[in-house]
Amino acid sequence: MTPDLVQPLPLATTTTSRRWLHAWDVLVLLTLRDLKAQYKRSFFGFGWALGSPILQLIIFSTIFRNVLGSQIPHYPCFVYIGVLVWGWFQGALGQSTALITGNAALARQPGFPLSLLPHVTVSVRLFHFVVAWPLLFGLMWYEGLRPSSAWWALPILLTLQYFLAVGLAYPLASLNALHRDTQHIVAVLLQLMMFVTPVFYDIHVVPEELRQWFYVNPMTPLLEAWRAVLLKNEWPDTHSLWVLSAVALVLIVGGRRIFIAQSHRFVEEM
Repeated sequence: MTPDLVQPLPLATTTTSRRWLHAWDVLVLLTLRDLKAQYKRSFFGFGWALGSPILQLIIFSTIFRNVLGSQIPHYPCFVYIGVLVWGWFQGALGQSTALITGNAALARQPGFPLSLLPHVTVSVRLFHFVVAWPLLFGLMWYEGLRPSSAWWALPILLTLQYFLAVGLAYPLASLNALHRDTQHIVAVLLQLMMFVTPVFYDIHVVPEELRQWFYVNPMTPLLEAWRAVLLKNEWPDTHSLWVLSAVALVLIVGGRRIFIAQSHRFVEEM
């Protein structure tokens, strides 16, 4: 898709509903564009969305269950949930640094709603997240895990994670547009952050005096909430949900303000 397909609406003639509809259309168009670009000329196409999580599932299951003797119940499901939830977050933030530099033509287009770009990146990774779920359901069925009323919490967790990622994508995108070192720093930090997020281990193996620091990372309580619902059929801890909601709200409001405040410098820095 060329940038010309994403035409801004004249602000003076638009109603709020038309602007929201236009924003939704742009979001869908750009998300589909990025997905098609990722799998263009690929033999397996969208099937590759399953490749990385399956490979990580095999590696982690082999190393931590068979070699290190992990006694975590339903470990394949445990680690696959960790891989999927973390993979969405890591992929969205990793790609968010190139939002402006990778969409230079759109950024130069007068009136284009630049603030939609973080939503595009997070939505693309959300697609990968959703595509990988049938395998998780299959694993859970094989392990004897069945749906429960706690699954009504899943849309809440999905929404919380979406807004956490978008809230962080805003400042990272604007910072990298002004300072290219950001993308390299973020890549390293995300790799390190994976080890302080309980993706393939139980948070309770962390010494108690250190455990509180792990909860500073919002992905720790969020990942625990996903597992509580899917593996234990328990409603997530309500206090954690409120804290995560507050963090997500602060990030998306603050991050968007930073992004918009710096947006006038994006074109001249590219």
